Amino acid sequence: MAEPPELPKDMFEFMQKMWNPMSFPIPGMAMPTVNVEEIDRKIGELKTVETWLTMQVGFVQMTVKTLELQKAALESLNAAASRDKPKGK
Repeated sequence: MAEPPELPKDMFEFMQKMWNPMSFPIPGMAMPTVNVEEIDRKIGELKTVETWLTMQVGFVQMTVKTLELQKAALESLNAAASRDKPKGK
């Protein structure tokens, strides 16, 4: 039986240079894994991080909207109060 061809090391170096042109070391790229279970685990971890980050973005957006509503309410109250002040005394 023929052995499966090995992945050339040059291909990994090319991919690392493409993904990381400044040549800072990227964890896992020095010796990429060929284990499918390990890749599935990493994909699962990254999807968990993505979900958490998406949730955090939602919280930040909700906080910004709340502050904008609070600002609009305060501006309305200030405008109404300045209209109701007696003039001239």
